[in-house]
Amino acid sequence: MTTSFSATAPALIFGGARGMGAAIVRRLAADGRAVAFTYVSAPDRAAALVQDIEAGGGTALAIRADSADPEAVRLAVEAAVERVGTLGVLVVNAGILMGGAIDQFAMDDFDRMLAINVRGVFAAIRYAAPHLLKGGRIVTIGSNTAERIGSPGSSVYAMTKAAVAQLVRGAALDFAPRQITINNVQPGPVETDMTADLMAYIVPKLPLGRIGKPDEIADLVAWLTGHGAGYMTGASLTIDGGWTA
Repeated sequence: MTTSFSATAPALIFGGARGMGAAIVRRLAADGRAVAFTYVSAPDRAAALVQDIEAGGGTALAIRADSADPEAVRLAVEAAVERVGTLGVLVVNAGILMGGAIDQFAMDDFDRMLAINVRGVFAAIRYAAPHLLKGGRIVTIGSNTAERIGSPGSSVYAMTKAAVAQLVRGAALDFAPRQITINNVQPGPVETDMTADLMAYIVPKLPLGRIGKPDEIADLVAWLTGHGAGYMTGASLTIDGGWTA
């Protein structure tokens, strides 16, 4: 590829139908990008998100793909490129959270967490990279648990997110010759379906005294995928209200 960075080149978001992913999809669409995103279990939300973006004059495509399946990831990349064009941005947000003490953690759950949270991230980057413009942007969504676990039963999840942080560091060197940057956003507690039942436990632990908003994560992703972040690569940026301070 010889084309340079474009602030309006298409974006592909893995895990974009709800929560932080949907906020990222909306923000990148608002920035003028055609957006393709994947979903697994929320087809109604995915369809509604496409309708909202198109009603606002944007272009959006929803693709059903389970990030636990590398072939589904590959096909999702191909579908996105075919429909919205060569990619300027890849965001890998798809992930799952299952907790439990190590001596009680089911091996099937362990395998699925690694399949989605680690192999799925690798597969998305691996298959999207040939379709990224020179000067493109890759952003992974990790977790502040890569820096501080914080509570019992989080060891496996934290391990997967630490793996992503290290993958990003190495990938930065791999993609530097093409001027493609890759960075990792590490959110703390954010107001999503996943945290709805944990508010009373979480909020008192946050120095800022409030939980994060999906739009705040999307704003950071938007900066990382814009002109201003062209010199940042291989970094993990923690955004957690001071949890790990």
